Amino acid sequence: MAISRLPFTASDAGASDALRDPTASALRARAAADPKSTIKAAAKQFEAMFMQQLMKSMRESTMASGMLDNAGTQMGTEMLDTQFANQISGLPGGLGDVIARQIERQMSGIMPTPASAGAAAVPAASAAGAPARSGAATGAKPSQEEFLRLHQNSASAAEAQTGIPATFMVAQAAHESGWGKHEIRNADGSSSFNLFGIKAGSGWKGKVAQVATTEVVNGQPHKVIAKFRAYGSYEESFNDYAQLMKNNPRYASVVTAASSAQSSAQGFAQGLQRAGYATDPAYADKLTRVINTTLRMQRATLATPANLA
Repeated sequence: MAISRLPFTASDAGASDALRDPTASALRARAAADPKSTIKAAAKQFEAMFMQQLMKSMRESTMASGMLDNAGTQMGTEMLDTQFANQISGLPGGLGDVIARQIERQMSGIMPTPASAGAAAVPAASAAGAPARSGAATGAKPSQEEFLRLHQNSASAAEAQTGIPATFMVAQAAHESGWGKHEIRNADGSSSFNLFGIKAGSGWKGKVAQVATTEVVNGQPHKVIAKFRAYGSYEESFNDYAQLMKNNPRYASVVTAASSAQSSAQGFAQGLQRAGYATDPAYADKLTRVINTTLRMQRATLATPANLA
């Protein structure tokens, strides 16, 4: 049944009652003072309202059970459905998580992204000693420059372990996380610090973030719930990525090619796709574009008068 066809309107008695609920009033008051802190609570309430309407529609589509079906039993059923909807709402990987992420995206224009929030603690100069420059000068958005500065040192440390150019790894982190705007998050909304989309297999003993993602199977995209590794910092994410590249035989040829003098953005991206890093058939092309964007940003930064003097 399509969601758009459900009788889910504000005039509906159940929805109207939910919106007049004291909890909703308190939520509105909290949202006015601190919108970000109420996202998950609001998402849970919307999920509960949706589940109530869904169950109500299902009840109405069935035949009455007979003489025992009366106003009293209907009221009891509605109360039971309401209680059940409240209990199942807010579970990890459910509709509430999807709603929360959508709200966060819509509010991204007034809330700082993880990258911009942490950028203040990063020195203005990059590892190469170049001063910060405006996005207008490099053709890149300010948030992209902030992302590059934020992770340059961690990427350089990973380069020392693998030989893969730091620029390639920062660019891959940018591609996987949408320049830090679409990071994988834990059930409580906090960052998992997983910048590379590395999944948690049976051998992973650390923390896990379980989220909905898209996998391409036989050329068709499918929404699935997958487990991803969670870290304590971005540095841990880069270090774990370096260990994966260095120790997993699947990526041996990728590391060898990337650390050679003939390495290229396209060669690195295509090597990752051939090794099965991602299921997206266009992964190599997309990653190549992001790497080239990152390289242009670095060249523009290095071409400042201070560095040419």
